[in-house]
Amino acid sequence: MKYRTLLPLALLALAATAQAEDTLEKVARTGKITLAYRESSIPFSYLVGADKPVGMGVDISQAVVAEVKKALNKPALEVDYVAVTSANRIPLVQNGTVDLECGSTTNNSARAKDVTFAINYFYTGTRLLTKKSSGIKGYADLAGKQVSSTSGTTNVQVLRKFDRDHSLNMQMVYGKDHAESMLLVESGRAVAFGMDDILLYGLKAAAKDPGEWDVVGEALQVEPYACMLRKDDPRFKALVDKVIGDMMKSGDFAKLYAKWFTSPIPPNNNNLGAPMSDELKGNLKALSDKPAT
Repeated sequence: MKYRTLLPLALLALAATAQAEDTLEKVARTGKITLAYRESSIPFSYLVGADKPVGMGVDISQAVVAEVKKALNKPALEVDYVAVTSANRIPLVQNGTVDLECGSTTNNSARAKDVTFAINYFYTGTRLLTKKSSGIKGYADLAGKQVSSTSGTTNVQVLRKFDRDHSLNMQMVYGKDHAESMLLVESGRAVAFGMDDILLYGLKAAAKDPGEWDVVGEALQVEPYACMLRKDDPRFKALVDKVIGDMMKSGDFAKLYAKWFTSPIPPNNNNLGAPMSDELKGNLKALSDKPAT
């Protein structure tokens, strides 16, 4: 009985300590920082091979780790990687399982109630990935048809609103990640996959036959991507913002952008050919973390 009484109290004490700590204190105490990665958010965060995450978001995360090592004077800091999905990424940041998520996460006002976002590093809008043989050229062609998207994304809300506003009666089906959402189209269970346009170009580039696919439709609701961290952690946000801001001011961010968006990328050495948007060019100077509505 004594053991059973003391164990919950010990766990409660540990939980209280975790809640009182900010991220840098936690990392200093544990000697470890944990980074989130996505398995198929090309070219931001995705797997090459069985267990090697790469992408622009991964590079930014690694730059943050380098700054954390200097700030804490811990050059041998352990770095762990944890795979996250659209559905679980916010809870895993909130509960401390991961310390930083730099992938394809939209910075919006609703999410800002639960987490904090750093400086915006990309801007995108919802479009459609479809097989060229489908005959789908735009949203009007989706009336009464099955359309896939990924659970836990803002794109689901955007597509549902567009469907209601235009009375298309689309039948929504959902994948757990972007690869599965694309598979729903590939296997004929949906005619199109609605997602951020840059991710669709990435998936198309990585397909077995990119020529079979097309990205169509106008962009709906342009939104910013940003790194996500725990709420009420001003020290860590300042560090992450400094890393990204310094990259943007020095020109290193432009080089990083060119590496992932206008150069051949793994696994197939395809070039997305996606020049920097006017919104992102503007934010290289503004260094804004302003959310989408």
